[in-house]
Amino acid sequence: MDKKELIMGIDPGTKITGYGIIEKRGSSYLLIESGVIKPSYNLSVNDRYLKIFHSLELLIKKYDPISIAIETQFVKKNIQTAIKLGMARGVAIIAAANNNIPVYEYAPKKAKLAVVGNGMASKEQVQKMVKMLLNINKNISFDEADALALAICHSHKVEVNYV
Repeated sequence: MDKKELIMGIDPGTKITGYGIIEKRGSSYLLIESGVIKPSYNLSVNDRYLKIFHSLELLIKKYDPISIAIETQFVKKNIQTAIKLGMARGVAIIAAANNNIPVYEYAPKKAKLAVVGNGMASKEQVQKMVKMLLNINKNISFDEADALALAICHSHKVEVNYV
């Protein structure tokens, strides 16, 4: 039996980290799993990073994706928020590197363009299109949708590389 070529998308954050794992099947996609990692608000920031790391490691070991797509950081007005977001991104990158999984980074606009056709699409539009592309009938969070959009965005790159 051939190994499934799964792609994991990660939308990092210290409060909520979205993740999604898909399989590309021809011109369609199959949702394998998606969700969010929400460390307890009672934890210190360092313990939140550790929770994110351990949770991502478990997912990586369970699904063994061929690659991980992660959102690039954009500078926010609040420098402390930007630093914390950068740390969450670093945790995700280290979890991937610790498991020898290549990481690809995409700007939010590129992921939006890949799923909606508009780099300035709203979170609601991304969520709606991700649900349609993956035939999801349940509600999913914006963080989940963003992670899945990153995985779909990367699947376009993978398809080009295999041709």
